[in-house]
Amino acid sequence: MGMTEKTKVLYNASCALCSREIDHYERLSQAQALAIQYDDLNDGTRLAEWGLTPDQAARRLHLRKDGQVYAGIPAFIVLWQEIPQMKWLARIVSLPGVHGLACLTYDHLLAPVLYRWHLRRQRRRRRT
Repeated sequence: MGMTEKTKVLYNASCALCSREIDHYERLSQAQALAIQYDDLNDGTRLAEWGLTPDQAARRLHLRKDGQVYAGIPAFIVLWQEIPQMKWLARIVSLPGVHGLACLTYDHLLAPVLYRWHLRRQRRRRRT
């Protein structure tokens, strides 16, 4: 049986909300020695491996597992399925009505707000 590659998560560590959530998942992953790698999109070397522009990467969470890339709520679901304490959430968010609502909320409310905050942080950094 061949080895599968490590699950990789691409997130924005400069976003306080994003990093707080992902740090929680990373602590759970490390405590159980799960094969999950967390990449900061602000690390140019990591971003190149993903084949995404900085702008594309900043717009939503991305995850790569077994050669397939997931973005947004599907990425969260795959991540939650990997972490034993989060499997319950993956099951709930995967339910048909819940999944649609979660995708709409993330894609049209949460991700755009987080992205605008990201752009604002970048503008402030350029001014200083």
